[in-house]
Amino acid sequence: MSTTTLTPKITMAQAINTALRDAMTADDRVVVFGEDVGPLGGVFRVTDGLTASFGEDRCFDTPLAESGIVGMAIGMAMNGMRPVIEMQFDAFAFPAFEQIVSHVAKMANRTRGKVRLPMVIRVPYAGGVGGVEHHCDSSEAYYAHTPGLLVVTPATNADAYGLLRAAIDSPDPVIFLEPKKQYFSKEEVDVTAPVPPIGRAVVRREGRDATLITYGPSVPVALAAAEQAAAEGRDVGVVDVRSIVPFDDETVCAAVRATGRAVVVAEAPGFASVASEIAARVTERCFHHLEAPVRRVTGFDIPFPAPKLERHQLPGVDRILDAVDDLQWEES
Repeated sequence: MSTTTLTPKITMAQAINTALRDAMTADDRVVVFGEDVGPLGGVFRVTDGLTASFGEDRCFDTPLAESGIVGMAIGMAMNGMRPVIEMQFDAFAFPAFEQIVSHVAKMANRTRGKVRLPMVIRVPYAGGVGGVEHHCDSSEAYYAHTPGLLVVTPATNADAYGLLRAAIDSPDPVIFLEPKKQYFSKEEVDVTAPVPPIGRAVVRREGRDATLITYGPSVPVALAAAEQAAAEGRDVGVVDVRSIVPFDDETVCAAVRATGRAVVVAEAPGFASVASEIAARVTERCFHHLEAPVRRVTGFDIPFPAPKLERHQLPGVDRILDAVDDLQWEES
């Protein structure tokens, strides 16, 4: 695998940029396109410099037509290319939803596996940036409910690099959800490390008393809550799902069985959500190990609010700790 030398600490945006650059260097079938991803480098500068390095045939701008962007990517993937496309903001992808559900997800099954679609749809998603309507949606449940799609979301810069490389190498379509509020968080990234496989969760923090199960933008919040819980005398672990589809029941359930208590944390509204599915799977598989019902801490079931109210919508440390406190602890 060809790699680029990195500075000790880079942002998530730079990690994704490096993954794209390395994939394009390693395989000339990889092309990157979307709204403003060319010379401008994207709204968040994630594709900065790619057009200058690889030319307008490999990284280019498209019209403001998300359905057309996905439709063109389908045709490219059917003919041997590996397109990586960007939906500029989460809710901007909805005009392309028919293409994704009716064709991207179904092509392999429709052709009995003869036509695969090795393509990646990058979606900057979730809140935390003070955005207005259509700029802070958490749309993961729509994609997770669609058989035929792989759905992943990195929480760390290292996973942003590794999981994107894995997504580009995948023979099947991947929805790659990028937590935009973490684009400019910095951490060390070793691009020579083994690429994490799609479909495997990771334990970010071991715990004895309870387990927080989360993904994407909620992972740092869950880790902060676990730190605060430790200061209050409770040992709380954190599992980062990373891959929503396929889901790693083994890792998640092993962590829950070890503690007997679980809280699922996610930004999206709670009704009919990924958090609901995780809670159901844990309950079914860990029922005889549970000391209390599985709790959920999610966004409220409302359209995403105005920026000044965003902090109330998003799960925070206090709401998570309240859920942990409600896990039927025995009186000492």
